[in-house]
Amino acid sequence: MQSGLLRALRLGQFGRLPFAAAIVTGALIGAALGAAPYVISQKDREFKPAQISIKRGEVLRFVNDDGELLHHAYLSTDTFSFDSGDQQPGSKFDVTFSVPGDYTVLCGIHPKMKLAVHVAK
Repeated sequence: MQSGLLRALRLGQFGRLPFAAAIVTGALIGAALGAAPYVISQKDREFKPAQISIKRGEVLRFVNDDGELLHHAYLSTDTFSFDSGDQQPGSKFDVTFSVPGDYTVLCGIHPKMKLAVHVAK
């Protein structure tokens, strides 16, 4: 016994446009669900991991995992920059790296904190 959807598809009861739209929508939703951010922990006055390689358009999520310390992740170059502002313990900040290159993310509060980010094309 055929399902109603399968029978309708075989009989051509779906117009081409709605069916194509459903396929495109499903592909977009699938892509969005698969694009989870890479988590960068800020704990013990360190970025963990200390280096990461990603592709252009991917997201890093900076999480302040320190119990009582503020953090302030930032990057400032001629081609790309961001500033998390002061991050309270437990807070999160997402950054989409849209420009390929090699970057060093710093903490405005803890000058020894450095994160090396390689963004591929």
